[in-house]
Amino acid sequence: MKITRPGSQPSAKGPSEWFTGTVRIDPLFQTEAPARAAGASVTFEPGARTAWHTHPLGQTLIVTAGLGRAQREGGPVEEIRPGDVVWFSPGEKHWHGASPSTAMTHIAIQEGLDGRVVDWLDHVSDEQYGK
Repeated sequence: MKITRPGSQPSAKGPSEWFTGTVRIDPLFQTEAPARAAGASVTFEPGARTAWHTHPLGQTLIVTAGLGRAQREGGPVEEIRPGDVVWFSPGEKHWHGASPSTAMTHIAIQEGLDGRVVDWLDHVSDEQYGK
């Protein structure tokens, strides 16, 4: 049995190559092979968001606090709230983040494939974000 306690891994600032605005990433768990899941709690300050990205094996978000936004390529910008569980299919281009006026925290869970958990793409413009 392996127990990981909150705060046992250092927080990290979301790098500007992958995020717009202020984002804090708190690792929660990383499994060992042959398992391949990883999870983190991610907090977005108002207006902060990811760049467009995909996950080779998909991603699950569990919103834990605040008010956020998410969008799949070709779809509308959708509001996400605490308790919402959002699934992005493998290879589905998407982004997610806080609302313009309220921070948002979610737990992000994804699996790695050949050492990759995410493929980062272009930043989400203010127009796409809906400011």
